[in-house]
Amino acid sequence: MLKMNEIINWDEKALIGKIESLKNEVFTIRMQKVTSGIEKPHKIKENKRDIARLYTILNRKSEK
Repeated sequence: MLKMNEIINWDEKALIGKIESLKNEVFTIRMQKVTSGIEKPHKIKENKRDIARLYTILNRKSEK
């Protein structure tokens, strides 16, 4: 789980890169869930929250 005080200092490229990697991870986990089942189903929810945190920081940076 990403902490707000850690990601607030990242630049926009790092934020966008992390968002894309988390989206890919959510997709992969969903496919595993459908096909064979997964050990950690809570990772989907955790990754979605991290994506929302990253978008929040990205929007704050674009407003300035």
